[in-house]
Amino acid sequence: MPSSSPASASTAHHPAADLGSPPPATPARRRHAVVGAGHRSQMYIDAIVGEHADLAELVAWCEPNPARAAYYDTRIGAELPRYQPDALEQMIAEQHVDRVVIATPDHTHAELVARALDAGADVVLEKPLTIDAAGCRRISDAVARTGRDVVMTFNYRYSPRNSALREVIVSGAIGDVTSVHFEWALDTVHGADYFRRWHRDKSKSGGLLVHKSSHHFDLVNWWLGDVPTRVFASGGLRFYGDDNARARSMGPRPARGTGATGDPFSLDLRADPRLAALYLDAEEHDGYLRDQDVFGPGITIEDNMAVLVDYARGATLAYSLNAHSPWEGYRVTVNGTAGRAELEVVERGAVQPDAEGNAVLDPSATPDVVEEGPRPHGERLLVQRHWSRAHEHPIPRGTGSHGGGDAILLADVFRGAQDDPLGRAAGYLDGVRAAAVGIAANQSMASGLPVLLADVDFGVELHATAGQTAAGQTAAGQTARGLR
Repeated sequence: MPSSSPASASTAHHPAADLGSPPPATPARRRHAVVGAGHRSQMYIDAIVGEHADLAELVAWCEPNPARAAYYDTRIGAELPRYQPDALEQMIAEQHVDRVVIATPDHTHAELVARALDAGADVVLEKPLTIDAAGCRRISDAVARTGRDVVMTFNYRYSPRNSALREVIVSGAIGDVTSVHFEWALDTVHGADYFRRWHRDKSKSGGLLVHKSSHHFDLVNWWLGDVPTRVFASGGLRFYGDDNARARSMGPRPARGTGATGDPFSLDLRADPRLAALYLDAEEHDGYLRDQDVFGPGITIEDNMAVLVDYARGATLAYSLNAHSPWEGYRVTVNGTAGRAELEVVERGAVQPDAEGNAVLDPSATPDVVEEGPRPHGERLLVQRHWSRAHEHPIPRGTGSHGGGDAILLADVFRGAQDDPLGRAAGYLDGVRAAAVGIAANQSMASGLPVLLADVDFGVELHATAGQTAAGQTAAGQTARGLR
């Protein structure tokens, strides 16, 4: 039921950065509701009430915590009706909602997406699609049953550096791809943060190979324009957690970061007014602790992971993720029959807390940081053909967070996907394909055996083309989303 009161209720032209021609003006504004008013939802909220307000309208919250809903009421300067999650369908009907934005914990996605589609709303969904094969089946069935639309927000596709690598591969400059090496390093601030929050519980997040790596597996799927077929994985919890703390004789630990002093692994929510308002001030309503000790008990996710993935056209991906690196960024090497492309990105060259012991949680959200030294902040894409010298492929300058990708993504989400030769917009099938790799990797880690994706029922064939997917997601729409 809804609550009784409303209150509780400078880029150069370049294909990799091009937004395309704007679509014709549409007089009707689509009515949006936000499901899950946490940290990540702010990007969508600001877009709806700001740059894209001519085509989108925010009409309601579906959020059980009144403090979080009140925070965003204050931010947008209006008191919107607030509904509990069990009243999702009622909210869609009463508020005439056209589309819901879902930014809730990962394990809730499948249920909420299916219910929203059945209630007559389209969905904009934060990655990952869901955490297991059963969730994929539930969403796939709902899309087939309703014919409604699910947009996945894979913002990393839109980062100019990642788009530039896609350009290189599609151009044929390095020939047919034979293998990809992809290493992602999360540092001891950003990486540690997944071990403070609900993500630390694998039953809620699917572990980092689902929650975090869905971004990365989607990038490889998209870069190659190919479909994964077999997965083998290994990993473990080797740095964080109470067992590792005891093994390294770390001694007594604070149960939570707020109020702790002199501990670089602690997060004091009081140091960030927004986190304090969304979580510290909201604890009394739901008991959720945003700042748990990364060396405390109850952590069931891995912090070191390695995955091998075979693709339908013959390429192999070797992927690794480490969540306790002293620097943050990633390296991608793509080998082809005619040469090689190498992308290196340094998002933070070193973790250097300020005088109060605090550091920015996600360095990809602070692109203006300038670092010097042997590992400076920056990015470089090298291309080298056989029998030739390497050359640096230009990367257009992005503006804003996540390598400049968020703003372009939001334009596609709220103004409609453009005629994009890179096919950056993503639909639910992209979400299934990305989640499938992490889901299969979890199965492989549990069994010690490789997993053939054809043996796992995801509710849809991973190699399906636009015309073979659910009726409501038309061939034209699927092509715009890069599902070719």
